[in-house]
Amino acid sequence: MFARRLSIQRIDPASERHPCPIQWIDNFAMRNFTNDAVFDDTLPVADGVMEAGTRVPLDRLQAAMEDWFRRKGYLKADERLEVSELAASKAVPSTS
Repeated sequence: MFARRLSIQRIDPASERHPCPIQWIDNFAMRNFTNDAVFDDTLPVADGVMEAGTRVPLDRLQAAMEDWFRRKGYLKADERLEVSELAASKAVPSTS
């Protein structure tokens, strides 16, 4: 089900990347404020890392997460979010 590992990064005004804290990612995943079942196939696993099923569209996930993070005050006006698929060699090992 969770065939992909995703990188969830906050991009600051200087274009530096920072892994989003797992608490942010978990907050989005648990609330699922979008009421869109496609996001049910997500699982936060570490700071800046989320697992997702193959049917989760990255562009929609990024837009929904960025909107949620802004509403919660996690992202400032001059920051943005980047969601990308991790290559197999860069994937964080599972702790389970």
